[in-house]
Amino acid sequence: MSSYLFTSESVSEGHPDKVADRISDGIVDLYLAADPHSRVAAETLVTTNRIIIAGEVRGPASITPDDIEAVARKAVRDIGYEQDGFHWEKADFQCFLHAQSADIAMGVDADNDAGKDEGAGDQGIMFGYACDETASLMPAPIDYSHRILKTLAAARHDGTSPELEPDSKSQVTLKYEDGRPVGASSIVVSTQHKDGVSQEDLRELVRGHVRDVLPEGWMCPEEEFYVNPTGQFIIGGPDGDAGLTGRKIIVDTYGGAAPHGGGAFSGKDPTKVDRSAAYAARYLAKNVVAAGIASNCTIQLAYAIGVSKPLAVYVDLWGNPQVDPQRLSEVLRELVDLSPRGIREHLALSRPIYAPTAAYGHFGRTPTDEGHFSWERTDLVDVLKSTFGA
Repeated sequence: MSSYLFTSESVSEGHPDKVADRISDGIVDLYLAADPHSRVAAETLVTTNRIIIAGEVRGPASITPDDIEAVARKAVRDIGYEQDGFHWEKADFQCFLHAQSADIAMGVDADNDAGKDEGAGDQGIMFGYACDETASLMPAPIDYSHRILKTLAAARHDGTSPELEPDSKSQVTLKYEDGRPVGASSIVVSTQHKDGVSQEDLRELVRGHVRDVLPEGWMCPEEEFYVNPTGQFIIGGPDGDAGLTGRKIIVDTYGGAAPHGGGAFSGKDPTKVDRSAAYAARYLAKNVVAAGIASNCTIQLAYAIGVSKPLAVYVDLWGNPQVDPQRLSEVLRELVDLSPRGIREHLALSRPIYAPTAAYGHFGRTPTDEGHFSWERTDLVDVLKSTFGA
């Protein structure tokens, strides 16, 4: 279809599942800061005044349960939870992390004597995607959904809007004509707030943030602008709904505009291809679009546990007849070593860079000098342009 509606949602850092993601990624950073070769698979459950962590680790013995608890409580404090039902200092904490399975370690570890390179931490398929709908080369609905919530969170953190609380969700439905977004047909924002805030005042507060994020003239009709449709949103966060690591994988990626392999990212060190190969696939797809080779690009990578090479590299240019996808696949594999070790080294992933990924998407973000979001670089553009004449 050339004309249609498409919808994506986002959730804030205070959403229960995102609280769990933030804690899990904080644990990954804790271990990688102590030893870049650490292995971490940390799962978090949060509910009414309770934080529970489980999973497997292999890392320095100097990291104690107290260190892990401190990371968890700091994550909750930074998000802003000081409520009766969920408080960073008062919540009960339990940790059930244990040693990584020796069977998994045997498949993943390199063995120089046997000529074995580091293998993938699991089997699976991973997808990357990019399109030219926005400056971030992300689909417009998820891009705007994230940005609305980020501006609301910024106003809460800096004290501009003290009536707001951490938990919130957004949903943006855009109209497409001839395959391009042209405006919003509906906007939904649900945001937790302090008791006593009128719904009228909250609606006007949210409206200002939505208007600032959307392009001029894109605001939806008034009857399709929904703010806290239930009437109020006072009880929220883990007190209102339990949260688990890895339950917002579509929010984390492309808002449903592209396939997803099924694996979550948060809580996993970069030997887990669920995370690192998904980053690599986005990196390649983004560079393809940034080079002008295609307006849309989907890349799939496939791995087997314990095997270093990708089993397949699939490229879909969405009907661009100018470039042979098979040839592009070969060139991309020449430019980037897509083994788990190669990805980790090319994107410098064995660093404590993951806590900021836990909310507002892993993609479409800005790379930093400290190494965050290195997969968003476009440093392959020149060679792709010269190779394909884009």
